[in-house]
Amino acid sequence: MAVLNEPDDTPLPGTVFTPRQVRVLKAAVIVMGILLVGGFAFVLAAIVYQASKGGQSGGTAGTEAVAAELPIPKDATVSTLALDGDRLALHLQSSAGPEIVVVDLKTGKTLARIRLKPQ
Repeated sequence: MAVLNEPDDTPLPGTVFTPRQVRVLKAAVIVMGILLVGGFAFVLAAIVYQASKGGQSGGTAGTEAVAAELPIPKDATVSTLALDGDRLALHLQSSAGPEIVVVDLKTGKTLARIRLKPQ
């Protein structure tokens, strides 16, 4: 007569857990420990990688400085500046009236000149 293996549902002495539950818990703790150590190593590697770049931009296309001249009237003064990405907006005050000039900083070209006219 063959002896059947009965499931071991009897708790371990001094605990409410069965041996199967303890094995599953041990495996879960080991897997989570490996994930924690691996994640920590990944974060450290990412920090070292970012720090070793030394603040360089992602591409090499915009690393050269553009020297440009912006012609404005002789009596004009710049009252305010606004920077948005690669565009610079200048608010000029002159005897001809207020004007807004939009300049592309990559190329140094004037994109727009807007004369402000009071109504």
